[in-house]
Amino acid sequence: TGFVVEKTLALDNIFLISLIFSYFSIPSKYQHRVLFWGILGVIVLRAIIIALGAVIVAKFSWVLYVFAIFLIYTGFKMLQMINHKPDISRNPMLKFMKKYMNLTTELHGEKFSVKLPDPAVPGKMKTYFTPLFVALVLIEFVDLIFAVDSVPAIFTITKDPFIVYTSNIFAILGLRALYFALDAIIARFRYLKYALSLVLIFIGSKIFIADLLGWAKFPAAISLGVTALLIAGGILWSLYKTSREKQELPLA
Repeated sequence: TGFVVEKTLALDNIFLISLIFSYFSIPSKYQHRVLFWGILGVIVLRAIIIALGAVIVAKFSWVLYVFAIFLIYTGFKMLQMINHKPDISRNPMLKFMKKYMNLTTELHGEKFSVKLPDPAVPGKMKTYFTPLFVALVLIEFVDLIFAVDSVPAIFTITKDPFIVYTSNIFAILGLRALYFALDAIIARFRYLKYALSLVLIFIGSKIFIADLLGWAKFPAAISLGVTALLIAGGILWSLYKTSREKQELPLA
């Protein structure tokens, strides 16, 4: 159940990764390199976040209710922002890098940094960071934001740090392959975000439903079934609606 939930929430990362690569015009042959190092960084960052979360949950069990309320709020917020396309140029991390780092506007092969002449000091070389490096940092930054949703989600399912970490890592390790599998048809999954929003609302509400019904814990089988049903519904509805729209397009 933890793996399915984490894999489901990771799907939203794919939409933003695609936007980042499009914004910087990163060709497919270099995307592998960015995602390889990006995923390694994500594994380290998630380990730190999960370790902190495990300590907090172990000492303050009531934090799970805070996580649950936050997930429900995030789910409803996502529903309101469905049609809002993120503007990469306004990303605070990108603004910070543009202000405090030397950046190039063009790619230099698969290099993250390159030595170029310093325009202010003739004859001196200066290190510049390429769009490939900027894309890598933004992908790490985006995952850090998504971890705020996904880590509380898994803690509402289990408090076992081993399961929390492994479900996260297995979901992330397949992210690169999943991105390249879905990148060509990502536009067809238009309604998947509705399903992701409902998954967050459902995961957040489980702890309150269990308390209301007097259960010690929400049954894992029901949790897995509902989550899978929501995602399958979002995918099938997206494919159905986009295929209908394609058929209804007027002939040139």
